[in-house]
Amino acid sequence: MNWSRKWINPVLDKEFRLRMRTPRSAISLLAYVLVLGLIALGYIYVSLYLDRQGNQAFNSGAGRMMFYVLSFAQLVLIAFMAPALTAGVISGEREKQTLSMLLTTQQSSSTIILSKLFSSLSFMTLIVVATMPIYSIVFLYGGISLKQMIYIFLFYLFVMLLLGSLGVLFSTLFKRTMISVIVTYGVGLCIFLMTGLLYLFVMSIVQRNYYSMPTTATGPTYSFVGYILGLNPAGALISLFEPGFSKGAFLVRNGNLNSDAPIQLWQEFLLVYSVVIIGSLWISIRKIRPVARRKHRKQRYDAPSVETGASDPS
Repeated sequence: MNWSRKWINPVLDKEFRLRMRTPRSAISLLAYVLVLGLIALGYIYVSLYLDRQGNQAFNSGAGRMMFYVLSFAQLVLIAFMAPALTAGVISGEREKQTLSMLLTTQQSSSTIILSKLFSSLSFMTLIVVATMPIYSIVFLYGGISLKQMIYIFLFYLFVMLLLGSLGVLFSTLFKRTMISVIVTYGVGLCIFLMTGLLYLFVMSIVQRNYYSMPTTATGPTYSFVGYILGLNPAGALISLFEPGFSKGAFLVRNGNLNSDAPIQLWQEFLLVYSVVIIGSLWISIRKIRPVARRKHRKQRYDAPSVETGASDPS
């Protein structure tokens, strides 16, 4: 048996052919790599030729900072592209009036949803993998290990899965693609921006009196404010770079040398948004067949009336 027929269902095969063989995909890939490459070259130019101290050596510290810049730039680009690739996968089929035909096939609802999601994220994964030669510039100067780069790319995959599952969810709930895209970008804006602003606002309030409080044996050694930053992708990304960043985010006091953050920010990010991903996909699978649900509900409500009519002696 051919392995492609075993692992690739017709829906996934169709999505791969339509998405990967269009000129738009090649142009998107070129534009993405070009933008990230220009960011890398721009940082090298600024570091080498516009340094006020006249230091022309691009050392390991500058290479590490370049890796940070590329990582955050990549995160922002993913935040812009992932919702656009997934927010119309179901609503687009509904607008083209092909969703009903798709639902009449032998493919289950979970197969349709997961195939749509996987095909969209596979193209985004291809784009991210295509940027690895740009990241290899960092290894010329040192400061970053291969293990850190692998962790960062795995984090990108999780963020893409999060935004993709939200895009599929809203594409299933809303009939118009434009509304689905707007809502997906709005939720993504809350995740990327509002959580960070909320953390800064709460931090400005809590930090005034937190360190002035006496540290007792039974009192808390950290503040709850770090849990807010754990919901932000940028905070989780920084905690992957610097493990000690989580300790500062939770305002851990130094009364105990062994005091540490209750949880790393990236660990909280993975735990919380894993629940969001599972919930989003579950709702999408349940909501993609509204006709079947209405029929089931109608049969359930009509059953007592039929039994009542059969028991009526008249």
